Amino acid sequence: MDDNEGTRRRDGVVIPDAGYGPGEQYDNGKKERGVAGEDEVESIEKIFASKGRIETKCALGRGVGFPRPSLSGRIDMTSVMESSKAIVGMLMVQAFATGLQLLVRVILDDGTFIFALMTYRHVVAAICVAPFAFIFERGKDAKLSFKIWVWLFFNALAGITAAMSLYYYGLRDTTATYAVSVLNLIPIITFIFAIIARVEALRLHTWAGRAKMIGAVLCVAGALSTSLYEGKSFYIFHHNISHSEALVKNVKHNWMRGTLMLTGSCLCYSTWYMLQVKMNKIFPLKYWTTMLTCIIASVQSMLIGLCLDRSSAAWKLGFNLPLLTIVYSGALATAATFCLISWAIAKRGPTYPSMFSPLTLIFVAVLEALIFGEAIRLGMVLGTILIIMGLYSYLWGKRKESKAVPRQANLATVDV
Repeated sequence: MDDNEGTRRRDGVVIPDAGYGPGEQYDNGKKERGVAGEDEVESIEKIFASKGRIETKCALGRGVGFPRPSLSGRIDMTSVMESSKAIVGMLMVQAFATGLQLLVRVILDDGTFIFALMTYRHVVAAICVAPFAFIFERGKDAKLSFKIWVWLFFNALAGITAAMSLYYYGLRDTTATYAVSVLNLIPIITFIFAIIARVEALRLHTWAGRAKMIGAVLCVAGALSTSLYEGKSFYIFHHNISHSEALVKNVKHNWMRGTLMLTGSCLCYSTWYMLQVKMNKIFPLKYWTTMLTCIIASVQSMLIGLCLDRSSAAWKLGFNLPLLTIVYSGALATAATFCLISWAIAKRGPTYPSMFSPLTLIFVAVLEALIFGEAIRLGMVLGTILIIMGLYSYLWGKRKESKAVPRQANLATVDV
């Protein structure tokens, strides 16, 4: 037999003859070269399809197995669509967070009483979360004992009342970009707390443990660089003083006090994450937990606020920007964000939402420089880069570790 007889080619390369697939050229030595038809292969596929592999017979009676093109195409498209939905959902979360940071920055500079803001905000949040609790968790067996109420009280105190009030005071003394960059330290502080409490081990003999430790060191270095090194200041566009003062009042920053407030907020949030381990065990209804925590936090904020300022002007609401911020933060930054994060964790895993958190920092930095005319300091840029690198190093190690040792998924973002 001639060497060219009974051979098939793909892109000019001769392939051993074991049956033809769609789009493969053939040359039988006598007929003209052609292309195997799709209809021929599909008719054979219908007969010989089995478990995602297709055994086809050619005219010479030989068989070959190859993946089913149409089936694999549908699977790929489904995977792409699911991935796209998760990405869009997390981008929405970051957009909500960015809008909230800028709105809060404006109203705090305008003199809004922080505890009044927190009181009204969490009333709105509880109202928005309530339908999910009554619809999705109706009839589930979970009794509200005295022990659970005590845990809910401390859950609200650490995760909302203390953490959020310290964050808002720190935001007022600094900038939104700086405040958001400090928040990226929360996973690292939580990791350190978990090691101290022996909830987690270092595991430095593994790549995952080394990555988490490197991430922690980079984040601490970034935080020190951001707070201690100022460097050269520059603006995205020409600094327009009248434009920036029209949006926010000329408030003098107190970086040292603001940094201490923001650090205290991170410590409270990390403590709150540690409380979630116990909270999820004794009261696993996440929507009910969120709603009741918001109600308790609202009462706590009201009592503390009344002790600090009882004037009607501090608590008065009107049809203005503070009211818009309250509704926005309760409906979108709390209720909608919680639902999107819960859905993303169920689909993609517990570390997935945290991977998008640095985007809020980038969005806030750019918009704050554009809208408010804030200067971008070199120390903040270098520190932010170190924090983002450290965060992704930690999340990579955490993801590797979670694959080896499956753990219960917890929310990995902070609602501020």
